Amino acid sequence: MSLTKDFVTSCLTGVPDPIRGKDLVSSGALLWVSACDTYASVRLNAGPQAAAPVLQQIAQLAHSKVAQIAQRNGQQLDSFIVEFVDDAGGVVHTAKFGGMLSAGESPKPSPPPGSAGHEPIPGLNKSAKPAGAGPLPGVRNIIAVGAGKGGVGKSSIALNLAVGLARRGHAVGLLDADIYGPSMPTMLGLAPMEQAVLAGRLQPFYVHGIKAITIGKLVDDGRPLIWRGPMAHGAFKQLAEQTAWGELDYLIIDLPPGTGDIALTMAQSLTLSGAVVVCTPQKVAQDDAVRAAGMFKQLGIPILGVVENMSAFIGDDGKSYEIFGKGGAEVMAQKLGVPFLGAVPITMSLRENSDKGDPTANFEGQQAAGVRLREALESLAANLESQAALAAMRTGAARPVLTIT
Repeated sequence: MSLTKDFVTSCLTGVPDPIRGKDLVSSGALLWVSACDTYASVRLNAGPQAAAPVLQQIAQLAHSKVAQIAQRNGQQLDSFIVEFVDDAGGVVHTAKFGGMLSAGESPKPSPPPGSAGHEPIPGLNKSAKPAGAGPLPGVRNIIAVGAGKGGVGKSSIALNLAVGLARRGHAVGLLDADIYGPSMPTMLGLAPMEQAVLAGRLQPFYVHGIKAITIGKLVDDGRPLIWRGPMAHGAFKQLAEQTAWGELDYLIIDLPPGTGDIALTMAQSLTLSGAVVVCTPQKVAQDDAVRAAGMFKQLGIPILGVVENMSAFIGDDGKSYEIFGKGGAEVMAQKLGVPFLGAVPITMSLRENSDKGDPTANFEGQQAAGVRLREALESLAANLESQAALAAMRTGAARPVLTIT
């Protein structure tokens, strides 16, 4: 049974607060609670001039209370962290405790970074996929969309590529792997929907013609995910391997910005058809995009192409404004010797459709700006489809497809 914030809070109601003369909850000392699977942490106000031994005693009382009630309820507590802060929010004392142990039992070592022991999404069956890089059952092409920096519209490109491929008749999935800043709940309009788990597997949302899964629907709205690498690693593997994707022609993975843990985890656990690098026209964005391309090459992932996002602002009157310059990403692609998939403008309707969770509308524009956007996105999806087919032929992964019309 997984720990919850309400459970931890109720346990702390019975812990005395010697500084204020009440319990930790009613005294207002409890500022924040986090609970996930068998891990819990709390933040307490240290009070005026509290000595470290007193704070440590409070932490020990809190841990003992939570551990005792958890054990009585058949729950497991593997880690409990108590953080004390002053009135300005600065940390003045931290206490860390291991899990509950039976009589004579030796403490278990923590799972090594990147191990399967870190499974932050509770209630799922263990992955049946063998360790090491390999395909996902039923998924023909896995394509990562990455960028060397944030703010270049990588998630927007990943989403519109997925919808564009679906509109071309393909079965498409979208995995929001931006663990620390998931934007797909908003861009897909998932707010009124609840994440379902059936037979120990995550059930993807079916919206706008695609299947989608995101960590954003598995945590509280606005809650920051303060996870170290192993927890993010475990979350990605669970989202990828323990989701009921079914049969897919394409699985698009929206990576976090940069060249960190998630990209490495992806390369170690999945066999990718290729990657798409997103860049804006200006030089500073190109420098970071080159690093992202270098990361994919170093990981042995074919680069299917470069996308220039925000190539221009198109007003409703159809007039074009090259705010960030133009053509820089195409020149970068030529220097790297990789395909250029296309340039996507930014429009008022693109921003509006993203905010209201309606990416399908990006492909239905009738006014001048909307037509330019639709044509760019349709061309982008078609070019990616062609490059994925060529990559499959080069690697010998191409398989005959029977189309019945």
